[in-house]
Amino acid sequence: MSGGRGSSAGPGSNAGQTGDGPGSARETEAPRTGADRPKSGRTGAMGTPPRGRALITGASTGIGEEIARELARRGWSLVITARSEERLASLAAELRSEHGVQVGVIAGDLTQAGMPARLEEATEGSGVPIDLLVNNAGFGHYGEFLESDLDRELAMIQLNVTAVTELTKRFARPMAERGRGRILNVASTAAFQPGPLMSVYYATKAYVLSFSEALRQEFRAHGVTVTTLCPGPTSSEFQSRARMEQSPLFNRMSVPSSATVARYGVDATLAGRGIAVQGLMNRILATLSRFAPRSILPGIVRRIQEKRG
Repeated sequence: MSGGRGSSAGPGSNAGQTGDGPGSARETEAPRTGADRPKSGRTGAMGTPPRGRALITGASTGIGEEIARELARRGWSLVITARSEERLASLAAELRSEHGVQVGVIAGDLTQAGMPARLEEATEGSGVPIDLLVNNAGFGHYGEFLESDLDRELAMIQLNVTAVTELTKRFARPMAERGRGRILNVASTAAFQPGPLMSVYYATKAYVLSFSEALRQEFRAHGVTVTTLCPGPTSSEFQSRARMEQSPLFNRMSVPSSATVARYGVDATLAGRGIAVQGLMNRILATLSRFAPRSILPGIVRRIQEKRG
């Protein structure tokens, strides 16, 4: 289960929203004007990164931030995006200094229509190919559906579903034309069952899982792999943003760090795996949920998530 404006995963693992502005992530050309132009680090010959270039959404906190660190440690060049330019700039400076990799920064909000197109223009449209797309940005919200805020839920669908779909379409096409590429979509263990008290969030993650599994089969002929990372509750800013501090999922369970989940997801992606559920207990529960009668699952999930005084 996952959520929270930040990274995306189990109720407790989203990594930060993304966005961008006009300009290019290319690091070998002369600087362009525009306040939103990506700020970049070092470059290799002809601007070609040694291992490839990854675009990571929701890279300012949580799992997304740790995926950026993990890929930089392995020599990947990065384009990182989220709403907080200050956090992105700090992370980019850290990764350039510690790993000597190129890091482009694009600050913006993927709940806003048009942002995926701007990200594409700043990269693929400017001659900066993306070899790995990480759709990590997302958030969740805890509470009864009848009492929750509609605008917040529509923004959640825009970020968790619509933006993921559009970014995948825009970046998978050039990958397929090149005959290679990788996509990592961050879902959640929430994808495996309905989730009372987080109904919209669970539904968005079920979409991400189903969407990714289908595309994995479609893209095989084009040399593009699709991996779906499904974390359970994870130590991050997710729980506070989703208002889940009192949920037993977090205050009565030992949860892994964002770094542990990120490393697992990167390993799975580079190995070309399909579904990656981090943690033995999470894998057991995800498997059991596929065989349990659908009629009893909502009640079980509610009892697990319900706040207790």
